Amino acid sequence: MGDMSNSDFYAKNQRNEDNHAAGFGCSVMELRSLMELRGTEAVVKLQEDYTGVEGLCKRLKTSPTEGLAGAQTDLDKRREIYGKNLIPPKKPKTFLQLVWEALQDVTLIILEIAALISLGLSFYHPPGESGGESCATGKGGVEDEGEADAGWIEGAAILLSVVCVVLVTAFNDWSKEKQFRGLQSRIEQEQKFQVVRGSQVIQLPVSDIVVGDIAQIKYGDLLPADGVLIQGNDLKIDESSLTGESDHVKKCADMDPMLLSGTHVMEGSGRMVVTAVGVNSQTGIIFTLLGAGTEEEEKIEKKGGAVEDGHQNAVKKQDGAAAMEMQPLKSAEGGESDEKEKKKRVHGSKKEKSVLQGKLTKLAVQIGKAGLLMSAITVIILVLYFAIDNFVLQKQPWMPECTPIYVQYFVKFFIIGVTVLVVAVPEGLPLAVTISLAYSVKKMMKDNNLVRHLDACETMGNATAICSDKTGTLTTNRMTAVQCYMGDVHYREIPDPGALSPKLLDLLVNSISLNSAYTTKILPPDKEGGLPKQVGNKTECGLLGLVLDLKRDYQPIRNQIPEEKLYKVYTFNSSRKSMSTVIKLSDGNFRMYSKGASEIVLKKCNHILNEVGEPRVFRPRDKDEMVKKVIEPMACEGLRTICVAYRDFSGDPEPNWDDETSILNNLTAICVVGIEDPVRPEVPDAILKCQRAGITVRMVTGDNINTARAIAIKCGIIHPGEDFLCIDGKEFNRRIRNEKGEVEQERMDKVWPKLRVLARSSPTDKHTLVKGIIDSTIADQRQVVAVTGDGTNDGPALKKADVGFAMGIAGTDVAKEASDIILTDDNFSSIVKAVMWGRNVYDSISKFLQFQLTVNVVAVIVAFTGACITQDSPLKAVQMLWVNLIMDTFASLALATEPPTESLLMRKPYGRNKPLISSTMTKNILGHGVFQLIIIFTLLFVGEKIFDIDSGRDAPLNSPPSEHYTIIFNTFVMMQLFNEINARKIHGERNVFDGIFRNPIFCSIVFGTFAMQIVIVQFGGKPFSCQPLNLEKWMWCVFLGLGELVWGQVIATIPNSRLRFLRRAGQLTRKDELPEEDANEDNEEIDHAERELRRGQILWFRGLNRIQTQIRVVNAFRSSLYEGLEKPDPRSSIHNFMTHPEFRIEDSTPNIPLIDDTDDDSARRRKYSSQPSSPNKNNNAIDSGINLTIDTSRSAASSSPASPLHSLETSL
Repeated sequence: MGDMSNSDFYAKNQRNEDNHAAGFGCSVMELRSLMELRGTEAVVKLQEDYTGVEGLCKRLKTSPTEGLAGAQTDLDKRREIYGKNLIPPKKPKTFLQLVWEALQDVTLIILEIAALISLGLSFYHPPGESGGESCATGKGGVEDEGEADAGWIEGAAILLSVVCVVLVTAFNDWSKEKQFRGLQSRIEQEQKFQVVRGSQVIQLPVSDIVVGDIAQIKYGDLLPADGVLIQGNDLKIDESSLTGESDHVKKCADMDPMLLSGTHVMEGSGRMVVTAVGVNSQTGIIFTLLGAGTEEEEKIEKKGGAVEDGHQNAVKKQDGAAAMEMQPLKSAEGGESDEKEKKKRVHGSKKEKSVLQGKLTKLAVQIGKAGLLMSAITVIILVLYFAIDNFVLQKQPWMPECTPIYVQYFVKFFIIGVTVLVVAVPEGLPLAVTISLAYSVKKMMKDNNLVRHLDACETMGNATAICSDKTGTLTTNRMTAVQCYMGDVHYREIPDPGALSPKLLDLLVNSISLNSAYTTKILPPDKEGGLPKQVGNKTECGLLGLVLDLKRDYQPIRNQIPEEKLYKVYTFNSSRKSMSTVIKLSDGNFRMYSKGASEIVLKKCNHILNEVGEPRVFRPRDKDEMVKKVIEPMACEGLRTICVAYRDFSGDPEPNWDDETSILNNLTAICVVGIEDPVRPEVPDAILKCQRAGITVRMVTGDNINTARAIAIKCGIIHPGEDFLCIDGKEFNRRIRNEKGEVEQERMDKVWPKLRVLARSSPTDKHTLVKGIIDSTIADQRQVVAVTGDGTNDGPALKKADVGFAMGIAGTDVAKEASDIILTDDNFSSIVKAVMWGRNVYDSISKFLQFQLTVNVVAVIVAFTGACITQDSPLKAVQMLWVNLIMDTFASLALATEPPTESLLMRKPYGRNKPLISSTMTKNILGHGVFQLIIIFTLLFVGEKIFDIDSGRDAPLNSPPSEHYTIIFNTFVMMQLFNEINARKIHGERNVFDGIFRNPIFCSIVFGTFAMQIVIVQFGGKPFSCQPLNLEKWMWCVFLGLGELVWGQVIATIPNSRLRFLRRAGQLTRKDELPEEDANEDNEEIDHAERELRRGQILWFRGLNRIQTQIRVVNAFRSSLYEGLEKPDPRSSIHNFMTHPEFRIEDSTPNIPLIDDTDDDSARRRKYSSQPSSPNKNNNAIDSGINLTIDTSRSAASSSPASPLHSLETSL
């Protein structure tokens, strides 16, 4: 990209530059053109124009070792000339834009049009006034003059209520947007970077970095600005976010020193001088170019993404470019992610739509269709009734002067139809989800969960497995050396330095001080009497602590050999599992210090220092003994064992440092240190809660297997005497891979159900495990997996998991980028809180649904039957809109903000295929619906006799509101209000008031609605078609409303088992359960296997008859064996069952009753007797074609959708 394209951006900078170039030795444009070079070109240019990096630092008035002085004036001046390290975010949508978006709703548009027509007609008086008398007037008499003038009120009232709905929606969107912005800035402030200022290393917020700063970069960083490398150790950068090349690029000062913002440090460490920030950095330039393109894209996206928009996290919410603009230069979400986002939209990626949203969208569409049908039928019936009544039965001619009056009738019918539709369409659903999620996210902040992707919060409620790291999550991440083995002695506590030979001590102290990142330090405690502060890598802190315990100091040694004098550094990575540093000695020879996982480093040792500090031979036999006598006992106490070693090289000839295998060999061991990392006190309790809640916790760690097992027992992940697996990465791979080294799902399925601890695992193992659990089909529910991670290498696993948790304190930027939730306190117990909130979201939505659907059913039926029988809906358009407002907007606010309780953790997760509306909820919806309909129809048809008032039925076109219909409307609203209290409980609990005062929003909304209702009834008059009621009638309305609470108790006493037909209600058919993309993925995997199987299948079917009797016998045996166990899904065909009975049994998972099964005694019996959830329609085809008489539900080849038998049946 030349400077031409950007010249216009920088025209204004150009003017400044001429004045300011005097201040510093180079202008913005010079630095920018420098940063556009790569590799050797860049090195040459640096040498020619600046005489190398030192020259560049001089011109930028900074010191490569001490950094900027940090004077405020200097910093401000740099910001003025070179810009701030911020990319201005896209403007948020204004309130008016949001209002405009809310107006796009189809039902509202239909209502507006109808209201306008109604308004227009009410002002039109036909010329022949006298002719009007003889026109048809439905039923009842002709309207009076006074009432004719009031005809406009209804139209105006509808318009007004539409305005209300729109404003409320827009306000909700606006506050949501505001919350996102807040969240975003919170995430921005979290990101800090290490910078050297005034020779002190300090952590700065990324936005405070200026040109000329010396930044320290290390493994896992996401670079916040462009810079030139001053000095680097083994530095490898992932530049895929800018170049798209996935290979890691090696960086070193003399080959390729250019570091670009938004790229990830994958290995090594180093220091760079910042040369470009904000819009001038490479990422910034890409953004500014994108900035022009975003507007058009948005228009397109608005059309496509309007529905999802509400639920996506802000980062996804604005198209990629803007999303990135909100984060200071995190371009990982940048250029590339625009492409990805578009692809995601097309393919629908795993994280795009959560389980709940999938279920809700489906439900909303179904209800919408039903509503449309009902409203169409209502309109047709009304029009036909009117036409037949007037023109056929009364034989009236169609008079031209009457046309407007007829049209007015038709418009009225149309409005009634539309209101039925408005009430039927649950536009509150997306609103409820959004409110509930936004509320939860806000509250989760207090529980140390920073949610980056909204839907992660709700997915967490369905989690069935958590794969957690050990260090820092389950443990405190405060490492202290407590045991060591040196000079042939195993010390149970840190020895007195006098007891050790000086030579050994010197080697040990030098080795630890030099062979660790210089950023790792132990600082004095913040508060007096506190523990010393550990900064940097915690394991290294533990070792430095050992140096201090031996009454020595590491700082003078480091000062003697500063970082730039280190000759070569092999940094720690997950494949090496060790770190080595080479220094040049004064005599020209080299010495390499090494440290790492003890069993790995000891393998490379062939000498060990004895008690006087002299090396002696270390034979394989000695190694085995060492492992048995020293390492295993340490590990069994939960200690992490680190081996420290060294090796001398002659300087002539110089060794080939790139040949790692020969360099990192023939070492001499100095000592083995046992480092303790205590379990966090609150973890065992949190893990117990998880296990109670039906969530399996697995520990995935890089540590030694004995250490891992000891910690797992302390945490309560495993209990002695249980049947579980603790294996290391090697064994894990041996068990799950076939001869060709490919992972086989079938082998995986034998391992993961029992696996509790995976030790010495590489990041790929973690990813394989997560993928294996997610793709597994052996349980009847697909597993929902949460994963915690802190390292750069955890990225793939965090992305693959349903919910990825990154550590806020110890986590690298790369891990945070890939995660959905950031744990700001790195604590496992915060994950349990996230589960609680997630389940709470799910329950809140269910509560809202239960309430909403009751209102929907009743209002639609009342409007429909009322219209058909009495020619007029008992609930008028405006009243319907008010009910709609209560039930959609207010109820979603009231029910979606219920705080979670501990009891949520006492039940099992719902799982993916659990219907959204459980049988208890269906029972409640139908029960309350029946009650309300009985009351309303009683009032409608005999209400005038009961209350001794004029009947409101058969009123003419613009007649005044009747007391009769007002009572119906008021009673209806009262019943909804009290039913809202019933809706707070969805699992059939008796006490619906439990904890009601803990939710002030709920109380205020209920009282507020009540107050509004009084105002509407008493003073609403014509617009609301209400007639003021006296106290006695009010008491009756409230009394009938209270009946809801009593009736709720009656419903609660009916056991679900009596209502068999409710079982299937609300269940998605087996086909629809999987979101489509999942289904496709699975099919691809099954297809090849199926093709193979089909050839043999026909033969098998002939043999089946004979085997059938045996299967019956086996089944009888199994059903007794599986009493209380879930029947495993027969996986691919009878082959499996016949050949591996023992394997099937060991894999079965205990039956987890879903909520509603618990209150159903016959559930277990039904498990074995009922037809499968999709009784196969083609059974008879098979029966007739091939003489097969197998009871589908019992046979081992029961047609589970995954079995080839099923596909064969369907293909037949």
